[in-house]
Amino acid sequence: MGNMEAQRITIADFAKVEIKVGTVLSVEIVEGADKLYKLSVDLGEESPRQILSGIREFISIEELIGKQFPFVTNLEPRIIRGLESNGMILAANDDANFTLFNPSNNLKNGTKLR
Repeated sequence: MGNMEAQRITIADFAKVEIKVGTVLSVEIVEGADKLYKLSVDLGEESPRQILSGIREFISIEELIGKQFPFVTNLEPRIIRGLESNGMILAANDDANFTLFNPSNNLKNGTKLR
């Protein structure tokens, strides 16, 4: 992490970030973008959300479909390769490994993390 100290935030700052559990319903490869997947995610809303994620080089479609992951759900929509993305899957990687985070128990889609 180097010598930079992370900027401290207040609990009120953290509370602004909405993180919810969602189930990946389908995954498509985004043509012409070697890192992107287009995810359809059930977040307990009226209809599934489209979320684009640059995780294709790390994880297969089969490892995503039907599984639950945490998503940041209140980000401003972003257009990537002409497609709208309405959220962000949470992931981490170090020098050797990439990982997504799964709940240890199945939760209702849309459950907020806190």
